[in-house]
Amino acid sequence: MIGAPARLFLAVLVSLTLAACARAPITSAPLAERAAIEQRLMADIAVLASDDFGGRKPGTAGEDKTLAFLERRMGEVGLVSGTNDPGSYWRMPVDLVSTRPLTGSLTLTQGRSSVTVPETDAAVFTPRRRALAASGPGTGVPVVFVGYGDGSVLGDAMAGAVAVMLADPGRDAARRAALFAQRATAVVTVLPDAGALTRVRMAGTRERLQLASEDQDTLSAYVTDAALAEAVGAHRWESYKADAQAPDFAPLEINLAITLQASADRREFTSSNLVGRIPGSAPGAGAILLLAHWDHLGECRPPEEIDHICNGAADNASGLAAMLELARRLKAGGLLGRDIYVLATTAEEGGLLGARAFAKAAPLPLGTIIAAFNFDMVAIAPEASPVGYIGRGQTPLDGVILDYLARSGRELGEQDLADSFIQRHDGWALQQNGVPAVLLSSSYGSRAILRPFLDSRYHRPSDDTAEIELGGAIDDLLLHEGLIRLLADPARYQPVADDQP
Repeated sequence: MIGAPARLFLAVLVSLTLAACARAPITSAPLAERAAIEQRLMADIAVLASDDFGGRKPGTAGEDKTLAFLERRMGEVGLVSGTNDPGSYWRMPVDLVSTRPLTGSLTLTQGRSSVTVPETDAAVFTPRRRALAASGPGTGVPVVFVGYGDGSVLGDAMAGAVAVMLADPGRDAARRAALFAQRATAVVTVLPDAGALTRVRMAGTRERLQLASEDQDTLSAYVTDAALAEAVGAHRWESYKADAQAPDFAPLEINLAITLQASADRREFTSSNLVGRIPGSAPGAGAILLLAHWDHLGECRPPEEIDHICNGAADNASGLAAMLELARRLKAGGLLGRDIYVLATTAEEGGLLGARAFAKAAPLPLGTIIAAFNFDMVAIAPEASPVGYIGRGQTPLDGVILDYLARSGRELGEQDLADSFIQRHDGWALQQNGVPAVLLSSSYGSRAILRPFLDSRYHRPSDDTAEIELGGAIDDLLLHEGLIRLLADPARYQPVADDQP
């Protein structure tokens, strides 16, 4: 028989044990299991981030090697095709256009005075192999000054015109798009000084990727305020700018001839998204999407440099490895109710192009995807780091995700940091099409963790396997596994209405 003191001691011991169990994270794993996960992750990262893959740039031999490796790994994981296309088991084609500016010139003519503006004061770009536009008196192509507007008040009258607009940072891209949508022949943006032009030229001379389906026949020019004032006349130009400040300003045709020409190195090619699937047991219950971009920057330094390949170990070989390992664990852990789709996207670095292409021609109705989880740049943070929640407040998943994070024992990171990346990951392209997409990663939970990577390795040859940190990535992988098992069970989770504005 146990005496009273012994019974009291036993009661206290049981109470402490139960309290410890209640506090134990539900996403933990034994050390041996974590070590095995790390070994598998590193094996995939080492291959994908090797020099042999050349930086995984779309349209190169590195793409071919990357896709072949991922196809093999998807099969080994136990996935089946998710393309819904019997003629293409893993691949969904994505037609891309690559352009790199070659030449450009801008000539301004006022009366009998004509000047070709020097490169220090003007830049002209086109996605076409060659483009030429002549406008002004006697050409039948008017030059229209739209000030700080987008010419939309003119409607069809803007068609064929060359538009001249004053720079308004933050709005310029949308205004140019609106003018081209009204079929303007060209758009000339007036920049405040040569410094602003230098920044535009640096950005504009890089290779640009776009979806072939979104390819536009555009001609864009940039000129400094001083150069245009010299051509138009300083007094007249100041008068135009003053008029543009008025609330009732209306676009006006100006007595100026503008001739623009530009050329570009243009290449059209087909890349691929890869799509696999873990079939669920509850047809019609919806699906969960896992996604990670496979592309990186390729050879990003001059070939004469010893280290000239941007291998992209963290960005995003690590995300691919984590997604494959998560899919392997989900497949091995028993039949799930909902389908799990596994998507490796192309051309994320070019502007989320692969994700946008997927959203346009998905192999399943987008409305049936109840949740999408992106894996991007996950191998930065050490174990037990706070979780960055990119997409918080943007989807109806907040309730279930925040509850699961609380029960898992994981700490939420700096929300303003996570929010700053909302439009910079593939999930954004899906969100814009009604898919609840988020990114949960300890890489985005703390500036103290993320900033050193961005400052020293991001988009540089130094993002290689020697610098990989997998502690936080494994924490996040286990977190996703438990959360997705919950979401994949129709008896435990039913989608809630999206009340977001």
